[in-house]
Amino acid sequence: MSTRGRPTLYKAENTELARKFCMLGATNEDLARCFEVSRSTIDHWIDTISEFAEAIRQSRDLADAAVIQKLYSRAMGFTKEIKKHVLYRGELREIPMTLYYPPDIQACFFWLRNRRRRDWQEKGKVPQDDGPTISELEAASERVRLGAARAADGADDDE
Repeated sequence: MSTRGRPTLYKAENTELARKFCMLGATNEDLARCFEVSRSTIDHWIDTISEFAEAIRQSRDLADAAVIQKLYSRAMGFTKEIKKHVLYRGELREIPMTLYYPPDIQACFFWLRNRRRRDWQEKGKVPQDDGPTISELEAASERVRLGAARAADGADDDE
């Protein structure tokens, strides 16, 4: 059995590297730079090497889920337990504290504009108007010309 074309540059260890890079937010372009191949080679590997494609999909899904959870926390507000260290009468003491982070309005808008576009899109943005088209101008010109002609005919009837 003969193979056609150049031998693949894919190596088994590429799957684990791709998984780790995608957990950090790597795009296909980033992977291509990492493996020193073209973007189309990465696309080909995704199409033909199932374990590579699955590693990328799973790791991107996990990374996206983590970001979504953080955005949701920012939008809703959250608390965080911390320990503050203070010096009291010469003695170092640890004081447990709860910090409250209120909802972040920008995170709320971002979330709603992406999840509920129809209800939360920005209103009041006027679409770009490039002015009337040539056919609209010609039609308006014709209406004016006909109106002037009718007015002139009406004036002639009065005489």
